[in-house]
Amino acid sequence: MFAVYAARIDRDQPLTGLELGERPAPEARPGWSTITVRAASLNHHDLWSLRGVGLPEDRLPMILGCDAAGVDEDGNEVVLHSVIGQSGHGVGPHEPRSILTERYQGTFAEQVAVPTWNVLPKPKELSFAEAACLPTAWLTAYRMLFTNAGVRPGDSVLVQGAGGGVATAAIVLGKAAGLRVFATSRDEAKRKRAVELGAVEALEPGARLPQRVDAVIETVGAATWSHSVKSLRPGGTLVISGATSGDRPSHAELTRIFFLELKVVGSTMGTKDELEDLLSFCAATGVRPVIDEELPLDRAREGFERLASGEQFGKIVLTNS
Repeated sequence: MFAVYAARIDRDQPLTGLELGERPAPEARPGWSTITVRAASLNHHDLWSLRGVGLPEDRLPMILGCDAAGVDEDGNEVVLHSVIGQSGHGVGPHEPRSILTERYQGTFAEQVAVPTWNVLPKPKELSFAEAACLPTAWLTAYRMLFTNAGVRPGDSVLVQGAGGGVATAAIVLGKAAGLRVFATSRDEAKRKRAVELGAVEALEPGARLPQRVDAVIETVGAATWSHSVKSLRPGGTLVISGATSGDRPSHAELTRIFFLELKVVGSTMGTKDELEDLLSFCAATGVRPVIDEELPLDRAREGFERLASGEQFGKIVLTNS
């Protein structure tokens, strides 16, 4: 079957290890389901995999992609939960949890096999492309906002780095949940788009906010860390799920964190129950993922290049005809 896969690891130039071509189709195994992929979305996780983060060379070649929507063996339209081993179903109780493609072949292919426990019904209200955007970036944003930040309607939130998948999801979900959302971006066009999606104001990184916020959604890391901490009200919460600009800020702001009793919470992906809630939320409210571009699977390299450049606003989706 045709697939997009990591053939080599290159920490400095990750796209040199990306190849497109024929790979073995998944084989049937007890407790697993084979899904015909209709749409799959890109994540920064895919770029990190090409750099060897979470993917050692002895597991190559590895088909990339952890998000997908498609059709199961019985013809049901489904969405995949990307965290494998969270429950022990399909892999055994002692295997540590992992994100698809860290141990098992991924979704940038005509077919993918996952534990049957990881397969959820796709709401009829969502297209395959829309549903394929939810299991990583949108689920991460959902958990950051409503589980780990614990915000409620009327609260205020700062979302750093508008344009990325998680940040865009946080803006849309926050607006739909009645939050007062502020956003930042270096790019003027992305700031304008953030306001169109529901942010009350979008500012340049580091700019002073009109008010201190209840929570910050942080995925940028070192470049915005100090600003994130300084933007919180006393007792506020900073939730971090990524560090695309690096994980070593020049100033950790430790004094401000303990003096103002701020909370710093790490967040990774989300649970199957949270994904079910997110799917229901989107179906019921009309909220839809922001899609930057849809490309056929054989043009995947273009999508990877766009993701690596940071030019995208929202999700890049690969489709199978």
